[in-house]
Amino acid sequence: MTTPDFSIEFFPPKTAEGTEKLRVTRAKLAELNPKYFSVTFGAGGTTQQGTLDTVTEIRREGHDAAPHLSCVGGTRESIRTILNEFKANDIRRLVALRGDLPSGYGMGGEFRYANELVEFIRAETGDWFHIEVAAYPEMHPQARSPQDDLNSFVRKMNAGANAAITQYFYNADAYFRFTEEARKAGVTAPIVAGIMPITNSTQLQRFSEMCGAEIPRWIRLKLASYGDDTASIKAFGLDVVTAMCERLLAGGAPGLHFYSLNQAAATTAIWQRLV
Repeated sequence: MTTPDFSIEFFPPKTAEGTEKLRVTRAKLAELNPKYFSVTFGAGGTTQQGTLDTVTEIRREGHDAAPHLSCVGGTRESIRTILNEFKANDIRRLVALRGDLPSGYGMGGEFRYANELVEFIRAETGDWFHIEVAAYPEMHPQARSPQDDLNSFVRKMNAGANAAITQYFYNADAYFRFTEEARKAGVTAPIVAGIMPITNSTQLQRFSEMCGAEIPRWIRLKLASYGDDTASIKAFGLDVVTAMCERLLAGGAPGLHFYSLNQAAATTAIWQRLV
């Protein structure tokens, strides 16, 4: 089997201690030779400078890196400024998102949807950037219906995206069905599967409630049965997620995008089992 492309996501540290910890994590994960690292961008652009600082540091270390770019609350001028800053730092890849609304934040700004951001990036910068966008195999939590969500995804791809990264999931059938429907709708670009390692059941439930990712009942019950037994939770999570990754790759997924949460152990363990 051809080795798939895979990538790893970080969030920008907010403290000097966090920055140093991420350097250690990154050094470990770099040994896996990922295609690139991505760095998230806080709601309303709240981590914009931290995102750029982290990406430029990763690139100085000799690795490809992609900043996330959220358009919520942004103006054409503010997004143009950010794009020019990315170009000035010779950044050639980015992840373009509508972004989450900060708490108490109205739907301000000049961009309402990610497809409008992708169109703007292409109009401003041509083919300078390789653009990834988000996909939701289990439907975006704010979408009105699965069909509306699929239509939204197709608009993003048609606006000029090069590839997509999915929200994480634990039901491979959801990914395969979504990909099949996207292909029927004319999308030919790669749709990379987003992977969230399972290491903390409480944290996972909180994340999943926020983003609309379903934790299958059998997984929830199994995690609950372990209580505070962290070792058992991690061992179970490693088995479940690795098995899903194996199925995804065997079924044609072009790559895996690991949501690392700035930790190295779980992503490393899954990837080593796969290769």
